[in-house]
Amino acid sequence: MQEKQQSRIHLSPPHIGEKEQLYVREAFTTNWVAPLGPNVEAFERETAAHVGSKGALALNSGTSAIHLALRLAGVGSGDTVFVSSLTFVASVNPALYLGAEPVLIDSDPATWNMSVPALERAFTRAARAGKLPKAIIVVNLYGQSADMDPIMALSARYGVPVIEDAAESLGATYKGRASGTIGHYGIYSFNGNKIITTSGGGMLVAHDESALERARYWATQAREPEAHYEHTQLGYNYRLSNVLAGVGRGQLELLGQRVEARRAIYQRYEEAFAGYPGIAFMPEADYGQATRWLTALTVDPETAGVTARELIEALAERNIEARPVWKPMHLQPLMQGCAYYPHEEGESVSDRLFAQGLCLPSGSSMTEKEQNRVIDCLLDKMKGWGLRHESA
Repeated sequence: MQEKQQSRIHLSPPHIGEKEQLYVREAFTTNWVAPLGPNVEAFERETAAHVGSKGALALNSGTSAIHLALRLAGVGSGDTVFVSSLTFVASVNPALYLGAEPVLIDSDPATWNMSVPALERAFTRAARAGKLPKAIIVVNLYGQSADMDPIMALSARYGVPVIEDAAESLGATYKGRASGTIGHYGIYSFNGNKIITTSGGGMLVAHDESALERARYWATQAREPEAHYEHTQLGYNYRLSNVLAGVGRGQLELLGQRVEARRAIYQRYEEAFAGYPGIAFMPEADYGQATRWLTALTVDPETAGVTARELIEALAERNIEARPVWKPMHLQPLMQGCAYYPHEEGESVSDRLFAQGLCLPSGSSMTEKEQNRVIDCLLDKMKGWGLRHESA
């Protein structure tokens, strides 16, 4: 008789509670279901207050926020933009929207985030060529801030604004400051897999409120304040709906709990594999606290006796979702021909992380019993047959 398949364990599913329903119900009760409205305005205020920025702009995606930030930075056709290579394509695509050319920067092995030595070499070469970038997009990977102080120092030296892609790191800190608020512009994502969600949405934050007002104008089709529809600039339909903003408000109130839950999940994984040769978890830098949005690790096949891809396949056989770490942009067919600066000459950290890395299920609603299923499967594949966990 065929064994009944166990329920699916997803990588990072939405975690919805009761508070979200209160704000959504209010939107329906007051008939504010069209774009904009009280929830949108409140979500912007509450997000800005939570992270400590002077203002915030609620949008339909984090990608839209990056696009608007690049336009605020003056990026246009023929310009270059420095951007982390180890990231999702949404970090890079907006530069292509504007006709700019991405220049891809490797990761630092100590944080997996943008390599400062690689960035400095890219700046040196750009300065010699007389073509500095118009912006730097720094990606805060898997819930951890990049080392922003030296990056901001290079930004100041060369007069190039920094866009902090904090899509994965809302709730993380850097030297006591909220991730996403150190650069000139910061972006958050509320996609369904993020630490809090609006099902789909994003936020642009900045301390420059006049810049945010320009972005707000562009995001609402660049409509002039006339009785008729008047347009003098190119605009976009980028604003978040009042209904989805209600979901975001309820989620934001629980952000601290969501971070605690994901960090606890990471801690259990780390304890389960402590001492196993060839297993190394993404380091947490001592300059702040990561959210551990996803628990990411590397598997050295020579010492572990198994590859990351084999572990992903073993989990899939038991109806458990896991994924490789991001495929670096410099390896993507879309980005062929773009300049790439490795961490050191002859050492590309992001190549190794992609070859050996995987992300484990990390949702904040994950139970210990579900996590033990993941751990048991991995131990079985790693020949840890006698080290089973009791069901929670």
